[in-house]
Amino acid sequence: MKILISNDDGYQSPGLLALAEALRERWEVEAVAPDRDRSGASNSLTLDVPLRATCLGNGITRVDGTPTDCVHLALTGLLESEPDLVISGINHGPNLGDDILYSGTVAAATEGRFLGLPAIAISIDSHRPAHLDTAARVAVQLVERLRTEPLDSSLILNVNVPDCPYDELKGFLATRLGNRHKAEPVVMSRDPRGRVIYWVGPAGSEQDAGPGTDFHALRSGYVSITPLQVDLTKHSALEGLGRWLSACS
Repeated sequence: MKILISNDDGYQSPGLLALAEALRERWEVEAVAPDRDRSGASNSLTLDVPLRATCLGNGITRVDGTPTDCVHLALTGLLESEPDLVISGINHGPNLGDDILYSGTVAAATEGRFLGLPAIAISIDSHRPAHLDTAARVAVQLVERLRTEPLDSSLILNVNVPDCPYDELKGFLATRLGNRHKAEPVVMSRDPRGRVIYWVGPAGSEQDAGPGTDFHALRSGYVSITPLQVDLTKHSALEGLGRWLSACS
């Protein structure tokens, strides 16, 4: 098996390196990752300037683009042979609920799915994790499970792992996305020349975070695994929308 890994924290991220090390004990791994932190890049592609990829000789290639650029480039021309699976991570910090709309980690996995491959996004519940080995071990387990029993090809697995020793995990739970309250206000400041600047405010606090959600599972010590899909259509609303639009005819 050949696995492509990427992330949004950059090619030097300890999470990426821990993931690569764990997977390489069993499989062939190629890492193609941004040359710097591109958190929050979502599914953006770079279309107005060329991309530059630098092979570092240790199985890692850095790209001066977004996480989506990295996976797209890898799967459409950079790699000599196509991988069997795409894994994005290990992200420093969770990707829960509404976070997935902005997450470069989830976007890298989504691009793998767009291009026809099974995909996993994996994050750990700390921005300064102490137990990356736990998340890496979870990733290995999920890959082994996919090998023996593949899932529906339309799914992307969004995985969030507690930052604790592996033996302290309560288990694995299938979860749905929760959601947050609206984001905190922007923070206004001034640059050294006195010009007004703005920092995007923190994400909102938990709102829908009860049992069954990714928030609740992670907070309770479980690995949260949420099946995502690319199709954003709200199919249950189509009939009602059709009736609503009939007055426009």
